[in-house]
Amino acid sequence: GQEITRAVIQGDYARVILIERNGHPLFKLDQEALRHEQESQAASETLTVKDIYHFATHAPFEQLQFILETARMNTTLAGEGLTNDYGLRVGKMFKAHLAKGIFTQDITTLAAMHTAAAVDARMAGCALPAMTNSGSGNQGITATLPVVVAARELQCSEETLARALMLSHFITIHLRQHFDRLSAMCGTVAAGTGAACGIVYLLGGTYHEISATIANMVGNLSGMICDGAKYGCALKVSSAVQAGIQAALLAMQGMSVSKNEGIVEQYLEKTIDNLGRLSSEGMKQTDRIILE
Repeated sequence: GQEITRAVIQGDYARVILIERNGHPLFKLDQEALRHEQESQAASETLTVKDIYHFATHAPFEQLQFILETARMNTTLAGEGLTNDYGLRVGKMFKAHLAKGIFTQDITTLAAMHTAAAVDARMAGCALPAMTNSGSGNQGITATLPVVVAARELQCSEETLARALMLSHFITIHLRQHFDRLSAMCGTVAAGTGAACGIVYLLGGTYHEISATIANMVGNLSGMICDGAKYGCALKVSSAVQAGIQAALLAMQGMSVSKNEGIVEQYLEKTIDNLGRLSSEGMKQTDRIILE
């Protein structure tokens, strides 16, 4: 009828700062809460991959056990995607061609299959939940399932899996904090890198190999575009998983994209800054073209 309501979102696509009814405020965001949020974000910007590695490898297992819930939840979603027909059926494509002998039963194929299957189901509206990372279900799936599959195939302990998952999720978050909240770069670039680092840990790698893995991923996959949430995300996820395992295996052989190549720098955190700048500044025109 004659009544008017207004909601204002500012600074973040989920941050409601004002709700009005007929010009009278029903809710205003507490500025103290907003300041605290901004201070928390600023504090996290001092974090480094070395800090993350030390925490994931030294914290008591009891503090890390909660991360295993990501494995349970996202594995359930992958099972649904491999059982029923969702989206592009990328996961089921791997499964069918495994049965025909076209693909082999290796970690790369199995990791890509399960990860893509979970994204197939999620993007086609499956009602099962996904454990997210940085606000994204697909990123949460990608940071989780390759590590889970690798741990299973390598017969790792539950504690080793938990530490690898913590590395994967934490590094994904660290990389994503360098992107704009909404970026034209696909978030699976970060999540695939996180998963690759988790797999390096499962293979016995240390901070040195993790650094090399990140350099290899930045030298390979950076620039994959995000052109919306859709069935085709499963293809991008499977590409990120396969690229991540390749990057990890190269690093375990002592091979890394060097500081003389592309946007990779001598110092790891500078390389991550460069990836963030490419996402946040360099791809603004890309975003406009995609929207057109």
